[in-house]
Amino acid sequence: MTVHHVLRAVENVRGVAVRTPILSAAAFNERLGRTVWVKAENQQLTGSFKMRGAYSALAAMDPARRSRGVICASSGNHALALAQAARLFDVPAIVVVPEDVPTVKKQMMGVLGACIVTYGRRTGRRDAVVHQLAHRHGMTIVPSADDAWVIAGAGTVAWEMIQEVPDLAAILVPVGGGGLAAGTALAATGHPRLHVFGVEPAVADDTYRSFQAGERISIPPPVTIADGLGHAEPAALAFDINKRLLAGVVTVPEEAIAEAMAYLWRHYRLAAEPSGAVAFAGLLHAPERLPDGPVGVVLSGGNVDWSTYRHLLDTAMPRLENDAATVLH
Repeated sequence: MTVHHVLRAVENVRGVAVRTPILSAAAFNERLGRTVWVKAENQQLTGSFKMRGAYSALAAMDPARRSRGVICASSGNHALALAQAARLFDVPAIVVVPEDVPTVKKQMMGVLGACIVTYGRRTGRRDAVVHQLAHRHGMTIVPSADDAWVIAGAGTVAWEMIQEVPDLAAILVPVGGGGLAAGTALAATGHPRLHVFGVEPAVADDTYRSFQAGERISIPPPVTIADGLGHAEPAALAFDINKRLLAGVVTVPEEAIAEAMAYLWRHYRLAAEPSGAVAFAGLLHAPERLPDGPVGVVLSGGNVDWSTYRHLLDTAMPRLENDAATVLH
């Protein structure tokens, strides 16, 4: 894959995907001592960047094949995106999601008309269920990260960032399967001074371990507040790109993710789900890893149940108040 795949995806999603805002906050920039730009993909269709990849994949698909329907496995956001893309193309969709998928995501899938099939997160049978259903119904599987056009569609996020802020020194992106990181890295080729870093929860560090080893490493199914990033192994195609093009992978503790959600609300008035805030957590947790210059951060999604969001902000806000008092004195 090359940047040309991303440019084709730009055309695929033009007029469908929202060109989301890229925001900066003077108070936070002063606190951090550098300019930070946040790409607000929580304002994308279906509430996350995933719509870009799902629609791009369906747009590139043979129409006869597409008409028979599409199916995916997902922790939530990719399923939402595929349901929306299938609705726009007027084709059937089945989404296979964990039993504990956040309620807000499950409700939206139903509204979009997808057939919802659940599985136990610990059973390890997710992929078998998807393949059985795909064979039974003659549907095409659209992976969340292990697909060229899904990756290319994800790369349109960074393409827009680079168009608007061409002097970025680094872009931080959350890593689950690795598709967004791979698409971002592809979009950044041709910009040798632009470094792309993946960020993932420390308790779900399959990509970090794989990056260090130079090959894909599997870990036990992780438990993290960032439910969209609880992967046990990187996607093969995405990892092949990431191990060549990423500048590094940063891991962050759970409390840093909640703090990132609080900072995003306080300084940018942006509501992020835990997975969506992970890249910002990387900025807070390891700024020394980044080159000098403006930094772009992808807020990848905002689909979070209100009770979860309120609880995490309530736990993090006191730490922010203490931090602000320390800075002021």
